[in-house]
Amino acid sequence: MGKATGFLEYERKNAAVEEPLKRIRHFNEFRTPLPLEEQQKQGARCMECGVPFCQNGAMLAGMASGCPLHNLVPETNDLVYSGNWKQAYERLSKTHSFPEFTSRVCPALCEAACTCNLNGKPVSTKENERAIIEHAYEMGWVQPQTPKIRTGKKVAVIGSGPSGLAAAQQLNRRGHSVTVFERHDRIGGLLRYGIPNMKLDKKILDRRIELMKAEGVEFKTGVDVGKDITAEELKKQFDRVILACGASNPRDINVPGRESGNIYFAVEYLSSVTKSLLDSGFADGKAISAKGKHVLVIGGGDTGNDCVGTAVRQGAKSVTQLEMMPKPSVERLPSNPWPEWPKVLKTDYGQEEAIAVFGQDPRIYKTTVKEFQKDKNGNVKKAVIVSLEPKKDEKSGRMMMVPVEGSEKVIDAQLVLIAAGFLGSQKYVTDAFKTDLNPRTNVLTKPDEYETSVPGVFTAGDMHRGQSLVVWAIREGREAAREVDKSLMGYTNL
Repeated sequence: MGKATGFLEYERKNAAVEEPLKRIRHFNEFRTPLPLEEQQKQGARCMECGVPFCQNGAMLAGMASGCPLHNLVPETNDLVYSGNWKQAYERLSKTHSFPEFTSRVCPALCEAACTCNLNGKPVSTKENERAIIEHAYEMGWVQPQTPKIRTGKKVAVIGSGPSGLAAAQQLNRRGHSVTVFERHDRIGGLLRYGIPNMKLDKKILDRRIELMKAEGVEFKTGVDVGKDITAEELKKQFDRVILACGASNPRDINVPGRESGNIYFAVEYLSSVTKSLLDSGFADGKAISAKGKHVLVIGGGDTGNDCVGTAVRQGAKSVTQLEMMPKPSVERLPSNPWPEWPKVLKTDYGQEEAIAVFGQDPRIYKTTVKEFQKDKNGNVKKAVIVSLEPKKDEKSGRMMMVPVEGSEKVIDAQLVLIAAGFLGSQKYVTDAFKTDLNPRTNVLTKPDEYETSVPGVFTAGDMHRGQSLVVWAIREGREAAREVDKSLMGYTNL
């Protein structure tokens, strides 16, 4: 695949990125893709390695290695190299529902497992994927795929995040009538309100939703299943139900002063900013604002980074980000060999912007909050932070991060954003459907299956597997759709 000597002839070249001090002036996407001719050279770097770990998607050492969707990566890279863009789109569409989403927000598991990554820089598969789908839209190749025959079966999908949308797309194209219920005012779930606009422009999301509407998918917003409509009503109206509500319970920080004002969960903050942007271009003043404030972000990962980038754009006075774990190595350690996911230091766009504005990395490692202090109005004004060190728990034998005595420091914090991850599905939904849960409060199914303990009720995405990536959610949605189709028809061709 690709050019036999391409990985030797061509260096990896990425999309142009707007400078941090310029891009923080707006909430638009800030990457300019390569010209198609240059992107073809990047496709040429795919080295016909024989064993394409990039599309394997297997779990190694508890981490995914390669694409969970099993995208036919070497084949699409070869088609990019040869300039067969339409065929590349058709090949990518065999396994992928929404490449326009993952090519913007996925951490590129395919590239981490690329053989070129063993001794050099990986093939730019993520940007090749973006070039394929965007060129396909531009050329008019992405058209509604309306089923010629309807089966007469009706499926309700609860939740319109990536797993719900993927399941709805597949089942609708199979000929079933699909209705997607979303409790918020707009379709998209995590894609809409959990990911900032500069990372995923909502026009990209709206473009796909309009396409799905044209294909026959029905969307109902502002409907909170379990409150506005009962589970029993849904089960009577529909032949099958898919629960794709995400892992919606944010992990909290239980320390003195937690009740102080201006302490928010990360998604609450990000949602308010995106909604205000979409509703009025921020004119309504309803976004939670970091302007002129000392901002403390608790937690790392993509969500923590998104909080940092958003706060910088709003004009924060300072941004500090706390990470409980030690600072990762800059290079792979011998204990973390290729093709495992590389556990190395990653400085994302938000941290780059904070460095450009404030002159230093906002992250403080091996640190957490011990206490919040209030001002006279009951709002947070300072945080007591404490250093952590790893120690083995005598009972469980596990390594735990424990406070270092006497390491406390007091820092200014007028806005606190908790980005400490999620604990599982929301109770009122699972109670409504009476589904069994696992110990982590995710909806329980048999291993590698998607039907819950309630016959006819299925689940997919973060609600099923726990907090994870968009690419995993899409895979789960597609697989759940296959199982639903089999249960309805007795066989499946999905």
